[in-house]
This record gives sequence, structure tokens and C-alpha cells, in this order.
Amino acid sequence: MHNKVIGSLAVRHRLIISSPLGKRAIKGSPFIQFTRYLHHHAKRNQVKLFSDTAHKDPPTGPLFDHHNNTFETTTSQGKYGSTEVLNKNLLSDQIPSVELAYDVITEHTSQFDKEKSSIVILHGLFGNKQNNRTIGRELNELLERDVYLPDLRNHGQSPHIGRQDYPSMALDVERFIQEHIMTHKDAKKPILVGHSMGAKVAMSVALRKPELCSMLVCLDNAPVATPPMNAFPRYVRKLLQIINNPEVNTVQQADDQLKEVESSVIVRRFLLTVLQRVKDPESGKWRFKSRIPLGILNDAIVKGNISNWEFNPWVHRFVGPALFIRATKSHYIADEYLADVGNFFPNFEVRDIDAGHWLNAEKPHECVRDIVEFVERHEDELKAVHR
Repeated sequence: MHNKVIGSLAVRHRLIISSPLGKRAIKGSPFIQFTRYLHHHAKRNQVKLFSDTAHKDPPTGPLFDHHNNTFETTTSQGKYGSTEVLNKNLLSDQIPSVELAYDVITEHTSQFDKEKSSIVILHGLFGNKQNNRTIGRELNELLERDVYLPDLRNHGQSPHIGRQDYPSMALDVERFIQEHIMTHKDAKKPILVGHSMGAKVAMSVALRKPELCSMLVCLDNAPVATPPMNAFPRYVRKLLQIINNPEVNTVQQADDQLKEVESSVIVRRFLLTVLQRVKDPESGKWRFKSRIPLGILNDAIVKGNISNWEFNPWVHRFVGPALFIRATKSHYIADEYLADVGNFFPNFEVRDIDAGHWLNAEKPHECVRDIVEFVERHEDELKAVHR
């Protein structure tokens, strides 16, 4: 399956026409139809788009569906319907940041065109820079540019720190880009690619600091808040059981334990990368320890920090090219989320790949195919404009 959707208005138009109201009869252009649709649903759901109580305490809670499940961000309606986001940390540069460990792939980087935008690939929860090495090598070969593979905070070889949310992870990546890529005045803004949690980090960087992102590619995640994930706490409990059990000392035994909570071989293989086999100094036997701070990450998962999304499209937008690659056997980019994607990223496209959520491991070549086509097309369009 290889479907394509371009532009937020087209998506909204399709959603409108398929709605009960659209089927009854909304006449006019797609924009007029969308405006009438919004008016109808705002009236039906009693949504206040403009507050007449701006002088009072600001409301607590999200202004629209799929937004802010931790209720840390509030908004206030100002004069003329303007919106102010009252979470100072959302765009803050004062959050404690860490220096990210990384690899860079340069084998096929062009020596003749050094002005190409670099690519930064961000892994997902429990992942590390090794997860995207296959995609990184292919992108380096086909697009002939540097590909950076950083470890996000509390993952891989990067430092461990108590805070784990999108503003802090985004700040780490922004610092990384400024220190390793945007090092001179003629440096090109990089292309950000992210999978799952890494996709939300990439989106956060694009919305916080659009001057640090030329294009955005999100693998199977959307700019929405969802309920805290059920699977990952189960993974954490089982991984802790493996670590604390001295009788589990082979990879096969660890995999057998993981079978109790996960049937997919690909996912179990991914989870096994969290474990490191070491020799117990007291008993002299082999056992496992964790490469990452499972306690910190589990706390972030349970609190909803990983599934959360606090940005507001009335305030934060990225108008550069954006590609969303969704796995058809996953629920992370449901059809109902496409309107939210368009609100934040109006110049977006969608591709479908027949895979589960870990599509970067299941179908890396298909992911590369779609990314290469997207990047080359938009770079060609940009060159044509400047001729």
C-alpha cells in the first residue's frame, strides 16, 4: 500500500464530505465548507472560540481534542481572540540540557556539493542511535550528505537526567544542531527525521525553532496527545524482572521471558538491546543490567510525558515541507489525526507503508524510498525557484 495525501485543506475537505453534516449538504468551496463545518461543530460541542472572560483566571485544560493530557499547559484568550500559551517551559531555553552522544555517517557524502542539508535521525522510546543505522547508511548513499544519529537523553550513551519530556528533549537536539551542524553563517538547516517518540521530538524542534529545520519527516507518530501507553510499563516490569533475576544469564532466556509480554520477534529483538550482559563480580556468573534508566523512563511513561502533546496550532506552526509516514498496522497516525497534522504542519504529505509501528526496522528500504523522493522533489523545487 502506498497512498499519498498532500495538504491540510485536502484532508479537511475529505473529512468534511464524509461527515454526517457533509452528507446532508454543505455547498460552496472547500474552504467555505470547512468554515461551516467548524461553526457547526463548535456550536454542537459548545466550544468557545473567543472568551469573554479574559480578565478572569485562564481556563485549565486543552482547547481542542487530542491535546495536552497532563493539563500542564493552559491558555488565555487575549484581545481580538489572540491566544497565549501559559506554559513557560514549552519554548524555554533555560531547561537543563545534556550533550548528546552521536554517530555521523559520511562515507558517501558528496565532496563536490558540500552545501546539502544534513539529516538528523531521532530514535524512539527505549531506542538508540543503532536502531536507524540501516536507514542512515542508505540515506547517506542515495542523498550524498552527512547523516547524524544522536542518542536522546536517558538513551544509549547519552547522559541520564531526571527530566524526560518534549521541551527538554527538543532543547537537547537544538543544542546538538547548533553545536555540530549550524556552525557557520552559510550552514544549511538540517532535515529532521524521527520515529515514534523521536518523531514528536523532531516536531517539537520544528515548532520551537523553525530556523533549525528545513524539512520534517515523522515515522508513525502525530502531533496529538493520547492516553499513557500500556505496553511500555509492561516491558519495563519484565525487563526489571530479568535484571533482578540472577538465573537469567543468556539472551535466549531473556527472550523467553519477554515472550510473556510481547509476541513480536522484531519488538523483542528491539527490547533486548536495552539489556547488557555482564559478569557478576560476586558470583562470577553472567547476568543482565540495563543500559538505560528504566525508573526515570517508566515514571515519564506513567505520567503521560511520552504520549503527551502540549503545543497549540493557534500559536505554534511549521510551514516547511513535512512528510508523515504511517504504518498501516499501527494506530499512531489514525485518519482522525490528519486534521491535527494539518493544523500544525500545513505543508504536509502522508505516505502509507504496510508494516507495524516499528516500520523503520520492518521496512527500512520502503522508508528510505519515501524519504529520498520527498527530499529530492522539494530540493528540486527550491532550486527551480532560485534560478
